[in-house]
Amino acid sequence: MNDPKILRSNLQEAYKILKKRGFELDIQKIENLEEQRKVLQTKTQDLQNIRNAHAKKVGLAKAKGKDITELLNQTSTLGTELENASLALSKIQEELQQIYATIPNFPHATVPEGTSEEDNREIRRWSEPKNFTFTPQDHVALGEKLGLMDFEAAAKITGTRFVVLKGLLAKLQRTLADFMLDIHTNEHGYQEVYVPYLVNSDSLFGTGNLPKFYDDLFHLSGDLKYSLIPTAEVPVTNLVRDEILKAEDLPLKYAAHTPCFRSEVGSYGKDIRGMIRNHQFEKVEIVQIVKPEHSYQALEELTNNAEQILQKLQLPYRVVALCTKDLGFSSAKTYDLEVWLPSQNQYREISSCSNFESFQARRMQARWRNPQTGKTELVHTLNGSGLAIGRTLVAIMENFQDEYGNIHVPEVLWQYMGGIKIIKP
Repeated sequence: MNDPKILRSNLQEAYKILKKRGFELDIQKIENLEEQRKVLQTKTQDLQNIRNAHAKKVGLAKAKGKDITELLNQTSTLGTELENASLALSKIQEELQQIYATIPNFPHATVPEGTSEEDNREIRRWSEPKNFTFTPQDHVALGEKLGLMDFEAAAKITGTRFVVLKGLLAKLQRTLADFMLDIHTNEHGYQEVYVPYLVNSDSLFGTGNLPKFYDDLFHLSGDLKYSLIPTAEVPVTNLVRDEILKAEDLPLKYAAHTPCFRSEVGSYGKDIRGMIRNHQFEKVEIVQIVKPEHSYQALEELTNNAEQILQKLQLPYRVVALCTKDLGFSSAKTYDLEVWLPSQNQYREISSCSNFESFQARRMQARWRNPQTGKTELVHTLNGSGLAIGRTLVAIMENFQDEYGNIHVPEVLWQYMGGIKIIKP
């Protein structure tokens, strides 16, 4: 959540900044509500002071043995007025909070302006796509010919946008999770955490998934009002919700392997073939909780951590800075890593690495104590996919295929695969 003080003090500037994101800030509504809030707040404070003064008069009159009936009646009337004013104030404050909760984060000054993903800015590329001497197949054709990828079975069990992996493809997916976690924990300094796959509404609000993205989630019915996680970002980041962290404990760096569940509302018709956009998939997520002055250095580090996974797997990719219109709701700045998919002859997203600055921390009340001032301050939060496992599997299958439909396992994974170097039909 953005700082309400900034919104209140300079609505016109906030409007201009958010306009770059394609968000229309209703200035008139906010100004009207803020004016009502100020009036009611003043009235509430005045009534509180008057009632306190009356209470003292009652005490003094009672001590002198005077009749206090009229004073008690006045105090009761004031109490009713105060209760009504307080209730009205609470409603206005709640309405303002609901509005503020739907306003996206302010983009960082270095975010390129743009109106669509076409305006995203390429930062760098790593490795060149392979020139095949044959027409490369997509992962669906490869997986089905191997007899190790079954979409029909998944549709029978559940429905569309699910997959059943078997044998060495299932093993390769499990291997990728182990490999990524080993690199992030042993080489990049992250602490592995195992977290719940179900979360409460406070956790989803904290990371910015609620209220805006309610329909993108899967929710439990019945007494347990939990939701399936859309990404490990939600439970991992919420580890610091309502906490006051010590300066010497920062930065906190976490890595978690979890399934992810998304309804993909609004994506129907997109990527309906294969594993690119499923309702259930797996990721290794990396999260950092840092002091504000270090967050943009941390963003570069976190992005590089995800890049190194792709480099070790020898997968061609590029890094793209998202433009203002393409930024996620909570993000102040995002780099997308896009891996090359031969069958599509294009780069496709495999990781988003974002700095949320204090946006999530304000919603979670995640703070640290500054030893120089002795005061608490909001931390900055960051996260990225390190990587999306299903899409990494797809990229390996397509980039390491041969003309016979075999999949050559990247050398860095041989030991994880028990020495298996080729996946054959």
